[in-house]
Amino acid sequence: MRDDVTGPGGASLAEARAFLDAHPDVQGIDLALIDCHGIARGKTIRRHELEGLFTRGRGIPGSIFAQDVTGDDVEETGLVWSGAGGDCVCWPIGGTLGLMPATGRGHVLISMWGPDGQPFAPEPRNALRAQIARAEAMGFQPMGALELEFYLIDRERDGDGRHRPARYLLSGRKTTANNCMSVDELDEMSPFFDAVYAGAKALDLPMETLISEYAAGQYELTLRYRGLMRAADDAVIGKRLIRATARRFGMEACFMAKPFGHQAGSGMHLHLSLADGAGRNLFADPEEGVLSPLMLQAIGGIRGTIGDTMLVLAPFQNSWRRFASAVYSPADDTWGVENRTVALRVPGGNPAARHFEHRVAGVDANPYLVAAITLGAALDGIEAKADPGPPVTGVASEAGHVPDLPRGWLEAIERFEQSAFCHRVLGPAQHRGFAAVKRAEYQRLALTVTEAEWELYGFSV
Repeated sequence: MRDDVTGPGGASLAEARAFLDAHPDVQGIDLALIDCHGIARGKTIRRHELEGLFTRGRGIPGSIFAQDVTGDDVEETGLVWSGAGGDCVCWPIGGTLGLMPATGRGHVLISMWGPDGQPFAPEPRNALRAQIARAEAMGFQPMGALELEFYLIDRERDGDGRHRPARYLLSGRKTTANNCMSVDELDEMSPFFDAVYAGAKALDLPMETLISEYAAGQYELTLRYRGLMRAADDAVIGKRLIRATARRFGMEACFMAKPFGHQAGSGMHLHLSLADGAGRNLFADPEEGVLSPLMLQAIGGIRGTIGDTMLVLAPFQNSWRRFASAVYSPADDTWGVENRTVALRVPGGNPAARHFEHRVAGVDANPYLVAAITLGAALDGIEAKADPGPPVTGVASEAGHVPDLPRGWLEAIERFEQSAFCHRVLGPAQHRGFAAVKRAEYQRLALTVTEAEWELYGFSV
């Protein structure tokens, strides 16, 4: 392959050679393939193998998308023994090769192609790829950004054996205060965040605003708005960067949706708009005080599908704990303007930069799947010229609207399994595989007796 020739993933040999020239001391490169849970799985290769990855790809079994969150195979996906368990070919994704300073190794996202030479259907990234291609055929360029909320957790548990927020790095103090949007809170953890920003620069990751969120040890990092596929790539790379950096500071980064029952949950808000071929925002207000009809149709399409897609937005048992307090974690299908209690929020600000924010997904959700079902529903709404209905102007939970949503994780699994929308947008293989993995995970946890059950019932009933 010539330096200027690109592989199926859009990466050229020149990219690999430039990385090797810029980092002569780097000996290892992590290959990250994102599974249905959003977990990076793959291999670490040596320096001399990098050019081969860019010219020939690298074999990885397609059954990686049949694994539950622990890495165990789920045979009901139909992927475990397909092709007698042979490898598919993974290729690097252009623009994602960079240095992960926390590890001292390179890092590159890879994507899978099947034996037929087509993008491997069960891979979440390829579900998003298909919806972006659909949008482009309609004359749209999807744009977006994802926000990451997370907790920093102490390595040592408290006296009762429970996890607790990390101590401040500068003073070593413990805190139980919310300290929401405290600048001093950020200063206390500044060595860690300085390292995260340095890592983001090395990875060409457009990481921007940092805030302390609404709980002790909880933070949010935003990523710059750009093409929707790159925005989803940014989210998965950003999570890995935060995790790897936290370990080097004696902490753990936690991306559970609700790690502490009485504290704020962690969301992953998706901001979305559509541009034309010249980059003009098609969701911009056509005149002062008037919202784009195209954007309202997109919102209408999404409102009609949130119930079917709750398993994507809240994929784990823990995800559903986040909705116990629904003021800032809306488990509904409402929309409104500059209203943080609704599911689909149209932010204020510059009318030329108008977009909407999907606020239901937890940070534990897979960014590619969240983006795929959101874009797919928006395009459906535009095709059908869907009416979003009236916006909510007060607190959504007090508006009297009763959404048609699943009431829990099992019902969400069943609704997803029966959804023609999810089957069409994600494709048959992705739809079947994700449902099978989640049902197996549900059954595993249904047989797990928790410590809380022992405390409440063990010697009382």
